[in-house]
Amino acid sequence: MPTDSPMTVLWIVIAAAYGIMSLITFGAFVLDKRKAERGRWRIKEKTLISLAICCGWPGAMLGMKLARHKTRKPLFKLGIPAIAVLHVAALAGLAWVLLGR
Repeated sequence: MPTDSPMTVLWIVIAAAYGIMSLITFGAFVLDKRKAERGRWRIKEKTLISLAICCGWPGAMLGMKLARHKTRKPLFKLGIPAIAVLHVAALAGLAWVLLGR
């Protein structure tokens, strides 16, 4: 049985973190939208942003698009794409360092 290189394992862990957090974040956006429509308790905006920062920005973008939620609020309209840019830049930097430039 071949052993995966530490580099491969690292990228799998990173991809899994983004996938899991994106599912959680997407679910939070959809749940918050449903609660808003029913006039019930809401998820704090700080929580939604925190989930996006913690690798959940793809789920936040999907939640905004598919659930049509938080699309008018500047914090989300500008903040989520800014978080995405920072994450992509950090991942590119990591790849550049790990893959030897």
